[in-house]
Amino acid sequence: MKLRFTAFFLCASLCALAPQAARAQEAAAAYAVADASTGHILSAGHPNRKVQIASLAKIATAVVVLDWIKVGNQNPANLATIPPGATVGVENPIGFQPGDQVSLRDLLYAMLIQSDNIAATTLADHVGRDLQRSAQSGVKPVDLFIAQMNALARNLGMTHTRFLNPSGLDSVEAPYSTARDVVLLTRAALQRSAFRFYVSQKERRITRSLPGGKKAEYNLVNTNELLGKDSIDGVKTGQSARAGGCVVLSAARSLESIQNPDGSYTVTPRRLIVVVLGSRDRFNDGLQLLNSGWSLYDQWTAQGRPLEK
Repeated sequence: MKLRFTAFFLCASLCALAPQAARAQEAAAAYAVADASTGHILSAGHPNRKVQIASLAKIATAVVVLDWIKVGNQNPANLATIPPGATVGVENPIGFQPGDQVSLRDLLYAMLIQSDNIAATTLADHVGRDLQRSAQSGVKPVDLFIAQMNALARNLGMTHTRFLNPSGLDSVEAPYSTARDVVLLTRAALQRSAFRFYVSQKERRITRSLPGGKKAEYNLVNTNELLGKDSIDGVKTGQSARAGGCVVLSAARSLESIQNPDGSYTVTPRRLIVVVLGSRDRFNDGLQLLNSGWSLYDQWTAQGRPLEK
């Protein structure tokens, strides 16, 4: 009787959460909820549908920059110069101007915390110029950088993704990705401790050096309204006319520790990744999917964590 009651209670709990996931599926163009350790998809709606992902593309931009810093033993405090044309046709709340110099670190903060497009372009230009010198190439620096973004996508198995700019801005020749591919990208990004730190910050004060030696400060505010709620510690938002509302969330629970017959312990991280694309209410959809995702995670764990074939 006790086992039957437990089974009934589990079924009732999952059934009660089902409408939440269904509402999110109806409201979003695509979504996916995955275990961050294995990439196993726990729940999804149209996970392979190609859509624009707006500023979620900046996750790939950050990974390319962070890997370039690591491989080239670059100092994140090094300065990059805002290039000509970077401020044309885009919002500029920070007040960047061509010729301003900003550290790579502060540009990463601006791009990941406040989703600044000028910061993304400046990082791409700076890294691209180094690639240009190394390869002695006549290809434009930003185009070389975008090639690295697409190479990253291929290496991660993101078979339904094409990046056309470092910021994710809408384009006539549409860039695209899928919820499943964004899970792959986010898993890779979260493996980098620097990335995890950047996207976990609610606010950050940055400094830019103006021509003439003057300096200007600006306080960044994270666009992820859910940061700090329900154990959410990242990752990134996106919003555009063509992409709609997008968000990637990362949330963790305490480590699971199980004692083995030999007395040793197996410790398993517990972290979920939630991807919401093309939503009219991205934050509410993300929360609903996260809550239902933890219940699905517990059910999956009880089954021995079987993986997709």
